[in-house]
Amino acid sequence: MAVIAEDAAQHGFAYRFGWGAEGLEALAPDCSVIVVVDVLRFSTAVSVAVATGSTVFPYRWGDDGAAEFAAAQGAVLAGAREDGPVSLSPTDLMSLPNGSRIVLPSPNGSTLSLRARELGSTFVLAGCLRNASATAARALELASRMPIGVVAAGERWPGSTAPLRPSVEDLLGAGAVLAALDPAGAVSAPACSPEAAAARAAFIDAKPLLLDRLAASASARELTRIGFADDVANAACRLPGSRQVAPVGSENRFQNHLGIGMHRRFVLDPSPGCRRFYRAHHRAVSDRARLRHDRIDKFYLHGILRGGC
Repeated sequence: MAVIAEDAAQHGFAYRFGWGAEGLEALAPDCSVIVVVDVLRFSTAVSVAVATGSTVFPYRWGDDGAAEFAAAQGAVLAGAREDGPVSLSPTDLMSLPNGSRIVLPSPNGSTLSLRARELGSTFVLAGCLRNASATAARALELASRMPIGVVAAGERWPGSTAPLRPSVEDLLGAGAVLAALDPAGAVSAPACSPEAAAARAAFIDAKPLLLDRLAASASARELTRIGFADDVANAACRLPGSRQVAPVGSENRFQNHLGIGMHRRFVLDPSPGCRRFYRAHHRAVSDRARLRHDRIDKFYLHGILRGGC
């Protein structure tokens, strides 16, 4: 078993890739920076929240102490989307007031973020499609030429002990970060491991039709079916580099490493592709979600928000 774990560490490569808790266990001991990728929806939610100047405290899913922990941190505990404005939904978190403090439990990304710290990772970043370039740039700065591990969360449901289901959205999110780390696909050091190169290649292949690929994935179909198509579209929108933020985890919290909030118009990226996605699913979502889509379409029509996928 020790030999297998040693092989899984991908020694000799600058940029490494693994899946879930098992991949994290293999990569963390040798990587000074770990990037956790949980596109639908934890790491996208963290990216959106810190862009408003908020602080996010990850917390394990299903832990009865979450409310007490939130109170001790002077933070709001995120709940189900239908129960209030603070939830795991990236769309809902766009309206957070600057300086908010939230506790964000999730069964995959949040749990992995905390576990990375327990394994001794000096820096933990939350990476996603929206902030891949900024995350890669910050990881390179923090790593100081040490290896960087990118961990795709995948899905475990129901509960953290269920078998891992590798997910398309996390493969593409990890690939986006790796493509930014290694834009030329280097064949000499520093370079991607074969595992990381495969994830990078998957993203490059999907990039021209990124929203379509994401929307057709199992996780996205599930979210769309329950009325959360807006979260899928927001997760797929890749912001220009100057508008991205890299959430850095320290002392078990994520913050914008620049220490500032961003103007709200920089958070949502309404390209024509995103608009088409909203409208294609307009009749298939709940009445509450339909009202939310109408409100966002008004932003599109008035040209308040800028950007492109």
